[in-house]
Amino acid sequence: MTSRIERTATYAILALFAVLALTPVIGILSTAFSSPDAVGGGFTLPDTLHWSNFQQAWQRVHFGTYLGNSVLVTVVVVTASTILSILAAYAFGTMRFRGSTALFYLFVLGLTLPQEALVVPLYFDLRHFHLTDTYWALILPQTAQSLAFGVFWMRTYFMNSNRSVIEAARVDGAGSWTTLWRILVPMGRPAITTLIVITFMWTWNEFLMALVMISDESLRTVPLGLAFFQGQQSADTTLLAAASVLIALPVVVVYVALQRKFIEGMLSGAVKE
Repeated sequence: MTSRIERTATYAILALFAVLALTPVIGILSTAFSSPDAVGGGFTLPDTLHWSNFQQAWQRVHFGTYLGNSVLVTVVVVTASTILSILAAYAFGTMRFRGSTALFYLFVLGLTLPQEALVVPLYFDLRHFHLTDTYWALILPQTAQSLAFGVFWMRTYFMNSNRSVIEAARVDGAGSWTTLWRILVPMGRPAITTLIVITFMWTWNEFLMALVMISDESLRTVPLGLAFFQGQQSADTTLLAAASVLIALPVVVVYVALQRKFIEGMLSGAVKE
């Protein structure tokens, strides 16, 4: 049993970290809704909510085009990396074959390689195949990068899955494909949801890869578009804040919609039966 002092100290620490986390969010929101003529912004609450800031930011940033590019790239990367991670992790987690351990650690090696060390060689490779300034220049590298974490994450789930359920399915005549998609995948929805949310956030916020691979304005994603917009409108803080809110909104919506499964998936590794 925890004492009242321990609970009070815990809540105080949590409240402090909550304030620290919400402070920049409140500052951005208050600036985004402020009058374009306001000086400073920050934590000065606006007299009225200027929704026109978001409309102007949408039009000036060409947000519709950039948003469409980001949605396309993110959906393809998340879908491809999730399916490939499940298939590879299922093999590593439930099957034994020659070289499986070495091959798995080769996947894990991808988690240790900084993107800055890979982006330049990737650029020359993709340019050789005439893939720069295309969607593939964003989709292929980010899918490969997401596989390192996806295989590592899903392999842990498959290794800790209930063996009795797998054996029962095999006794009933279910093959590996049926066992995976009809039994293990539905049971692993929290882990898969966590993988989807993390991959979505990584892909949506990707900046360096888009900066190096894309020079065509019509193919820019929203983080890259915001960076160029900032260079053009560095003095207009209200429009910059409004554009930042528009870019961050899809991530917030996805996380809020899937937060229960996301938290359940993050905590599932700590539960032992």
